[in-house]
Amino acid sequence: MANRQPLDFTDPRDNVYAFAKMWGSFAPEPHIGVFHGTMFASIGTDRLMPLFGFAGTGVTKVKQLDNGHVIMRGKETGFFTDLATGVPMKTWDNPFTGETVEVYEFFNDKIGGELTLELPKLHVGDNPDAAVHMNLLGDQDQPETIPHILPWQIYGDEVLLEWDYAHSYANPVDPMRFPRSSTGPWINPSEHFTIYTSLAELEDRDLPSAHFRAGFSRLSPWWPWMRMGGSGVEGVLFGRMFSRTTHRGLDDVPRPIVDRIMQKDPSYLEYPEDWEIGPILSTWEAYARDTAPEA
Repeated sequence: MANRQPLDFTDPRDNVYAFAKMWGSFAPEPHIGVFHGTMFASIGTDRLMPLFGFAGTGVTKVKQLDNGHVIMRGKETGFFTDLATGVPMKTWDNPFTGETVEVYEFFNDKIGGELTLELPKLHVGDNPDAAVHMNLLGDQDQPETIPHILPWQIYGDEVLLEWDYAHSYANPVDPMRFPRSSTGPWINPSEHFTIYTSLAELEDRDLPSAHFRAGFSRLSPWWPWMRMGGSGVEGVLFGRMFSRTTHRGLDDVPRPIVDRIMQKDPSYLEYPEDWEIGPILSTWEAYARDTAPEA
């Protein structure tokens, strides 16, 4: 019989435990997460144009501390894929500039953080102006300290969770150094999840993780690798993806993504050996670090 202990979603300790168990795993072996879908260009009042697929993986191990906090440590990948085949692209023919550009693949092995009993502020890269509370709604003038209570909705065994974060911060891809890759001095990427999981799985203390599935949408300026700086095309990227943890491991990950990771670095499908907490890097931070300045 399941070792089921009820959760109190008004208690920050139970919120931290439930989120960590859903997003990661307490098990010693990796529990693979995956996202995959399509990105569109939105320009003025034009009909949205599908550009390419967006897909990747994540593995996150979690550990609960005596004070109720949880340490999270993981790795992630991100790829831009051909719409017809789902295969990660090496180059992309930009329909706006007529240029064939090199596609940037995202490999980050330094995901980490500590979930405390206060609602976390999500920091991106080294930017002090990038920290925002998760699920910040309404008036931006919020107290500095907010209890770690998430907007769970319970319908029988079905648990729903909205998870949003929206940033506005200095662009790591500085237009003075990257005039072709940069869209300007500031960027405002945001990501939005509608998550579904099981109350029985969350409350079963013998299960190391609770399976989740989610709708995942994203809004942002043009990716830097698209080389839209100076193009004169004012628009945004909209992405709609699936996001989920897998039941069958690699069998539940699109095969072209598995093949590319196995070709480049299979260790991204395994947990990190350490518990070091590194900065959360977006593609902009990673691109600026990995790419030689254009000017």
